[in-house]
Amino acid sequence: MENKTVKPPAKSRSIRTTGKQSGGRTQLDPARWIDTAIDVLAREGVAGLRVEVLAKRCGVTKGSFYWHFKDRQALLDAVLERWREGRIRDIEKTTTVQPGQERAQLHYAIEVYGASRNRKGMSIELAVRDWARHDARAAAVVESVDLYRLECTRRLFVASGMSDAEAKSRSLLLYACVFGLSLMHYSHFDDRLDDLKQRIAERIVAN
Repeated sequence: MENKTVKPPAKSRSIRTTGKQSGGRTQLDPARWIDTAIDVLAREGVAGLRVEVLAKRCGVTKGSFYWHFKDRQALLDAVLERWREGRIRDIEKTTTVQPGQERAQLHYAIEVYGASRNRKGMSIELAVRDWARHDARAAAVVESVDLYRLECTRRLFVASGMSDAEAKSRSLLLYACVFGLSLMHYSHFDDRLDDLKQRIAERIVAN
């Protein structure tokens, strides 16, 4: 069996995080700018991430923004990095398992990703992926996260006894299923949705 080391995607460049005062005004922590930017991103998409809009929402001048970020692109990079880090933590939490428990962990991954997601989280996910459709940096981050996600579950399938080729196809099928379900309205398709989802999971995981 191939013993391939899985590494998370490389981090992007960091931003300044030291807070100071300027002209009697306390500069916002950069995390506050990023939090606000993510809120706007979820509602308006990347086009809504304008410095003057974010400054107004935070109740400060644009000077506070430029203390922490070189320019708008630096903020966009920080937003992508925050999203990437959150997804990597989620992936590792969902796919880390003790030897011999791989099949159970695959079922768990399907259950977690197939569950109803909170509206804001889904809005952020969709906004980042829409952003990636026309921005090379965003596309690279999204691709790195997706490939890491697929690789982690591929290893689970291989460890459960499948060939590498079969494991790759099952890994892609798993995420195509759970992410597809997250976008669909199917609550009235079957009276026993939990049983339906369980049968789907069994088909994806079964040797």
